[in-house]
Amino acid sequence: MSTENENLTWHDASVTREHKENLLKQKSKLLWFTGLSGSGKSTVANSLDIILNESGQATYLLDGDNIRLGINSDLGFSLQDRNENIRRIGEIGKLFVDAGLITIACFISPLKANRDMVRAALGNDFIEVFVDCPLDECEKRDPKNLYKKARAGVIKEFTGISSPYEKPENPEIIINTNELSIDECVDKILEYIKCLG
Repeated sequence: MSTENENLTWHDASVTREHKENLLKQKSKLLWFTGLSGSGKSTVANSLDIILNESGQATYLLDGDNIRLGINSDLGFSLQDRNENIRRIGEIGKLFVDAGLITIACFISPLKANRDMVRAALGNDFIEVFVDCPLDECEKRDPKNLYKKARAGVIKEFTGISSPYEKPENPEIIINTNELSIDECVDKILEYIKCLG
């Protein structure tokens, strides 16, 4: 711990998470979508967000590109920067869950250690959603032409091509977007979170 941190004290708010959840009539959780670029994370998450909002739930969607265009705009794609990217997002997610929101996070988050770090910080509030899709299918979709650029060497350290993706070992939810429709994927997630109340 640095000297600066020794002078800091966490202050508990008088209005607790429980108060906020009661006000919103929901249980807050962090749904962490992980998977290769082009696997369908953002598409499924956006559809889930719409359905939850239409049913009266308060949500917030954290998207990888949006975060990198804002709070993490100072980070690159080195291993160190990727680690810091996920650490910051985990802290943001933790705050949003404390605010009583159902938080949906869409990040490739290729390393198990990084996802485990966020899980450790949130405990039972962390729900890992593995958006499973074969690499060749992700490359066919390639909505941003990223795979094409990675194969050409224009983008260095690209997950799935020149940088590893470690599949989750025991995710709470697995959705295969190569086999299921978007609606079927969303239904599978809804079924799981409804069981949690």
